[in-house]
Amino acid sequence: MHAENDVIAPTSVERSPASLSTTPAAPAPNADRAVASRTRALDTRRLSKDFVDQGAFLYLDDFLAPDVTAQLVQSARGLLDEVNRNYLPGHKQGGSVSRHTIDRLAPFIAELYRSKELIGWLEQLSGDKLQVSPADDPHAYALYYYTRAGDHIGWHYDTSYYDGRRYTLLLGVIDESSCRLDYELHTRNPDVPDQPGSVQIPPGGLVFFDGDTLRHRITPAGANEMRVSLTFEYVTDPNMRPWRRFISNMKDAIAYFGFRQVFRQMAKRGKDRA
Repeated sequence: MHAENDVIAPTSVERSPASLSTTPAAPAPNADRAVASRTRALDTRRLSKDFVDQGAFLYLDDFLAPDVTAQLVQSARGLLDEVNRNYLPGHKQGGSVSRHTIDRLAPFIAELYRSKELIGWLEQLSGDKLQVSPADDPHAYALYYYTRAGDHIGWHYDTSYYDGRRYTLLLGVIDESSCRLDYELHTRNPDVPDQPGSVQIPPGGLVFFDGDTLRHRITPAGANEMRVSLTFEYVTDPNMRPWRRFISNMKDAIAYFGFRQVFRQMAKRGKDRA
């Protein structure tokens, strides 16, 4: 997410030795078949009840098929040189790779994001009709890297700037760290006491939640640690008002992906419509 002394400064993350493996890449699995093989073995009705009872939150420590997790690990290590680092004093430090870079260099992630089996299962959990985020949203699917001592993100909500709700699916990819996802349930429901929790998400683990209702943070990484997570964002209404679009774009440019990545895509969209 960033350089240590600047608000925003693109740079490269140091490659870990494991990323230099010469092992030939395995062919990517079929996303729909891989998801279906896991979801059909789950008690989705019970998990949906858990999701509702926990205020639109669910954690599973083992969700992705092993070959899918292996593909995501390979992609995450292969994108280390594409990481954009950011530093916001008192709030966040780390690195990220947006969907625009993923589209070019790790297309399996985009395939998994659009998996009909995955979206259908998430709809059963949430009770909402879910749509993929618009093509110019860099957060639609993105990788987040914690690779330096102190990398973290402070308490926040995944605020939706869309007219409808936005759900976050967080998938564990690499966890060679002491980082934890700390969270508080029911903070927006005055009739239910806040419920704190904390999990360390293993590779292949899953967290699914309504971004506007879950207060959460990632605790700081230690020295010589590495944590990479993948998030998918799904919406109930893809429309966004112009002033909210401006706020969302500025947030993405400053805190995550850099001005070049965000506004180059905006310029391209405008040119395509011309």
